[in-house]
Amino acid sequence: LPLLVQRTIARTIVLQEIVGKGRFGEVWHGRWCGEDVAVKIFSSRDERSWFREAEIYQTVMLRHENILGFIAADNKDNGTWTQLWLVSEYHEQGSLYDYLNRNTVTVAGMIRLALSIASGLAHLHMEIVGTQGKPAIAHRDIKSKNILVKKCETCAIADLGYMAPEMLDDTINVNIFESFKRADIYSVGLVYWEIARRCSVGGIVEEYQLPYYDVVPSDPSVEEMRKVVCDQKLRPSIPNQWQSC
Repeated sequence: LPLLVQRTIARTIVLQEIVGKGRFGEVWHGRWCGEDVAVKIFSSRDERSWFREAEIYQTVMLRHENILGFIAADNKDNGTWTQLWLVSEYHEQGSLYDYLNRNTVTVAGMIRLALSIASGLAHLHMEIVGTQGKPAIAHRDIKSKNILVKKCETCAIADLGYMAPEMLDDTINVNIFESFKRADIYSVGLVYWEIARRCSVGGIVEEYQLPYYDVVPSDPSVEEMRKVVCDQKLRPSIPNQWQSC
C-alpha cells in the first residue's frame, strides 16, 4: 500500500472481535474498505517488537502465497495510550492448531497442508540476490499456533517477529544462522506429526495432541524439554497404524 494509506489505515478499520492472543498483544478480526483483515495490536512498550515484525514483513520479495500477506503498519493514539497495529490478510479458519483440534484430514488434505508449509518455509530460507532481492530468513518459532489455514486448506506462515536483529543486518555468524534454519526444519517435522495424527488412516483417527504429550507436562519448561529431547533423545511416538501403511 502507499505509505500515506499505511499511516492512516488504523482510522478506517472497524474492529469486530478478538480472535487470539500472542506474546505481545491481541489479534482482532476487522473490516477495512469492505474487506476482512486481521489486526495484531501491540502496546507501546513493545514498540521494538512491532517495528521488527513490520520491518520483516516489508522485506522486498518476501510476498508468497504461503506466508501471511502483510497490508500495513500503523498506530492509534487516543491521547492517553498508543496502540501499534500490524494489519494483514484475515484467514477465518484460524491457526493450524485450532484447525486440527476441530477437524480431521484426509491423506490428500494432509499432503496439501504439509506441502504448503514446506513451500512457505523454503521461500523464507532462500536468499534472492539482486537489487530487488531478499535475505535468507529463519523463522525460529515454527509451531502450529503460528501457521494459519486458508480457505483452500493450504497454509500461511505467520508471526515473523521472533528473529534476532543481527539476522536483519547481516552481522550474524553464518554457522549460527544455519543452526536456526535446521531448527526450523525440526520444528516443521513436529508440525507434520500433529497433522498426521489427525489424518484418517483405515478409518482410525487419533485425538489431537501436541508432540511429546506423553512424556512431558502440558506446559513443560525448557529444562524438561531439554532432558527429554537432548539427554534421553526421545522423539514423538509413532502410532501402530502409521507403521503398517
